[in-house]
Amino acid sequence: MTTHATRALPALFVSHGSPLLAIEDSPTGRWLDGLGNTLRPPRAVVVVSAHALAAAPRLSGGLAPKTLHDFGGFPDALYALNYPAPGDPPLARAIAARLRTAGFEADVDGRMPFDHGVWVPLRRMLPAANVPVVALTIAPNRDAAWHYALGQALAPLRFDNVLVIGSGGFVHNLGALDWHNREAPTPTWARAFASWLDERVQSNQWEHATTWDRSAPSAALAHPTPEHLLPLFVAWGAGSSSGIPVHHGWQHGTLSMQAYAFGGNLDI
Repeated sequence: MTTHATRALPALFVSHGSPLLAIEDSPTGRWLDGLGNTLRPPRAVVVVSAHALAAAPRLSGGLAPKTLHDFGGFPDALYALNYPAPGDPPLARAIAARLRTAGFEADVDGRMPFDHGVWVPLRRMLPAANVPVVALTIAPNRDAAWHYALGQALAPLRFDNVLVIGSGGFVHNLGALDWHNREAPTPTWARAFASWLDERVQSNQWEHATTWDRSAPSAALAHPTPEHLLPLFVAWGAGSSSGIPVHHGWQHGTLSMQAYAFGGNLDI
């Protein structure tokens, strides 16, 4: 007999990289293309994006959130893309209530759009855009431990066939990228940080990992600002387990495309 725990969807952390991930052929793009067929179809998706920032948790509560092109200097084809997935206002309100019960000052915003941290990976994962999506902000003024606790409050959603995704970047320093060469070699400092964090993710040392900015090698180089790493801790808290690496790779030298499943593997 299958137990209740094995029926829960894993929580995912994905590195969404450049917005060009939406249209370019790449190993990460191809992996995301197959990911939607690997997982059991969710009834809804909650995406915690590195590009949705607020002092307290805010959830998208519209019926048809707009697609936000929150980037500049890219090909015109990117700005023509739309990801018309429906919202799920009742789910957004239920999550806000759950978060308030857990001590978070959460609210729902009926005009909140899908930023590219939401729609770029979902366009590859779920191209039909027929699964309801709720976006959730991070709080860059809060630390990694706070975001882990936020994820813990979301954990019951996994047992209700809701897929929780943290969308950010395992190593993310735009100033250090070689924009002219997607296959540029990865410097030692980037690999050292990624190796340090990967060891802690795979061994579920979440408390140690939350001190990454003080403990990890080259932390300030790997993440000059924390917003791309914070979704990792939300996914980790939602899964409340060690992370299983499900994808890896580098782009433009220092852009890590690492991805993890928490609380179960992708064949669930």
